[in-house]
Amino acid sequence: MTSKQYLTYKLADTLKQTCKIENSLFKEYGVKRGLRNEDGSGVLVGLTQIGNVVGYERTPEGKLKPIPGKLFYRGYDLEDLVHAVIKEKRCGFEEITYLLLSGSLPDKDELGQFRELLYEKMPLTHETTMNILELRGYNIMNILARSVLEMYVFDEDPDNLSRENLMRQSIELISRFPTVIAYAYNVLRHHNKERSLHIRHPHPEKTLAENFLYMLKGEFTDLEARTLDLMLILQAEHGGGNNSTFTVRVTSSSMTDIYSSIAAGIGSLKGPLHGGANIQVVDMFNHLKQHVSDWKNVEEIDCYLTRMLNKEVYNKTGLIYGIGHAVYTISDPRALLLREMARDLAKEKNRTDEFEFLELLEERAVDVFARVKNNGKTVSSNIDFYSGFVYDMIGLPEEIYTPLFAMARIIGWTAHRNEELNFAGKRIIRPAYKNVLPDAIAYTPLDKR
Repeated sequence: MTSKQYLTYKLADTLKQTCKIENSLFKEYGVKRGLRNEDGSGVLVGLTQIGNVVGYERTPEGKLKPIPGKLFYRGYDLEDLVHAVIKEKRCGFEEITYLLLSGSLPDKDELGQFRELLYEKMPLTHETTMNILELRGYNIMNILARSVLEMYVFDEDPDNLSRENLMRQSIELISRFPTVIAYAYNVLRHHNKERSLHIRHPHPEKTLAENFLYMLKGEFTDLEARTLDLMLILQAEHGGGNNSTFTVRVTSSSMTDIYSSIAAGIGSLKGPLHGGANIQVVDMFNHLKQHVSDWKNVEEIDCYLTRMLNKEVYNKTGLIYGIGHAVYTISDPRALLLREMARDLAKEKNRTDEFEFLELLEERAVDVFARVKNNGKTVSSNIDFYSGFVYDMIGLPEEIYTPLFAMARIIGWTAHRNEELNFAGKRIIRPAYKNVLPDAIAYTPLDKR
């Protein structure tokens, strides 16, 4: 070990003490850790008219009462929006994008023009395409963040915060995310897996979901496209308090440019505690398929899930991935809606046995959790429980699961940024931290240390 390496090690070792804060101090000073109240609800830090996540209601005594989950986009029940699209067997992501950005649903002419506008902005600059090729797809989320920051350079008016410019930039980012992600994966596939390199240009007659599948893999079925479209709708918005959206609002409150703010949101979403959960569900599901001999045996399933919660098997974390949510209690409406279409896709792909096993795991996991934990907490599956399996049935690689989340959530990010910057009483977001170290440490001259 060199002297510089030793110094780095020594500095790292100091973190044991410099980052140690007694848990009792948080309660003493009334600190809301993770911006969460004692009952697990979020600390109210802002107001919005974009999305509303409902998982419980308060009783007259002030306690939380679990209720079936609801998600509202601009006041519309997500279930109503999705069921309308499913009934008509069409893609609806562009319609929902229009709603979240503008606050109202488009008529046919407005929707047609909006789709044309999205397509016009979908192609990348030559420079951005070449840079993606040079990066070789090492990490698609990082490539996405870098590409977003690079767009600042090619924007003729990047720092203009007028409403017109904010909307233009929002639409351009929404349009280009599918292209960046598809190109980045094909580059990764070429360099890391020695496969042919395909750079397909978007097609004006295809929807955003269809164009993404076309650019990514060329061929796809109608049900695959509509299922991906549904996934994008379900993940487009989830209130202002989720970690990545709050990150975008915090950075936007400083009046920075949209590219810096969205890149920060991408960095937040990349974290395994936020955007990477569906990959963990897929890994867990593959493990269970191998270690549960009878996929219909409730007793065997319950036994194995109990051992998982007791940290005896699988990765010994004591977690059942895809079960539980910070807000939803009895049900996550996104999971219920995705399950409806996942059933049809499983039939098309001849994977009904796997789907029924996953559905039974969902049921048993909730029951086993309540029995083993016995903490009075009501839990349900969340959208991640089904999303990874759905992506796999569509034929999408794990490397783009989290980027796909970003491709959907860019809608919510831009809508919340625009709201933050146009709020009449806007102020930079600056919460407080209490310093618990003494302020009277005497300075020691350098030659006496």
